[in-house]
Amino acid sequence: MGHSHDHDHEHDGYQTPPESIALRVKALESLLVEKGLVDPAAIDAVVDTYEHKVGPRNGAKVVAKAWVDREYKARLLSDATAAIAELGFSGVQGEDMVVLENTPEVHNVTVCTLCSCYPWPTLGLPPAWYKAAPYRSRVVIDPRGVLAEFGLDIPRDKEIRVWDSTAELRYMVLPERPAGSEGLSEEELAALVTRDSMIGTGLALAPKA
Repeated sequence: MGHSHDHDHEHDGYQTPPESIALRVKALESLLVEKGLVDPAAIDAVVDTYEHKVGPRNGAKVVAKAWVDREYKARLLSDATAAIAELGFSGVQGEDMVVLENTPEVHNVTVCTLCSCYPWPTLGLPPAWYKAAPYRSRVVIDPRGVLAEFGLDIPRDKEIRVWDSTAELRYMVLPERPAGSEGLSEEELAALVTRDSMIGTGLALAPKA
């Protein structure tokens, strides 16, 4: 599938769409339903898919399994598409995946400089800031500065690698496992994995004391 071009979708900074946009979308949806142009059940099914069947929860399960299963992690890093499919996550926008491991020496961050290509089966729909022109251009030029704006201060002696997704290939970050998470179950570990940590603009959460 080709790029879904979003060149005109510019935002100030990396904020989510304002509430007014959400209200307009809701009003438009109501009008279409009222005129019989769309089926409310179909809309509910789409929403349910992206809230429960695809999205960051899926990616978090992949990460958690890689943290506890050394053999699975090796498969994930060598053939991400197949390893992710082992857990039942595959489909449009996730046919060809590469997983990048964050380490104490290297921090990876992903972007799509031309459009907004994004691994939907594992991360769901891309956030607004990921599609915004400021992020797409600046993270390549000044990744350390952009990550700092996300509240992520990468040490100067740590290398930052920026990976540009394409229509053919999509990337997902395997974040570092947080300290103090030893002994947690996969389900508990998955709860520590954030969407931003799998993009590279954030870290996995620290476990509660």
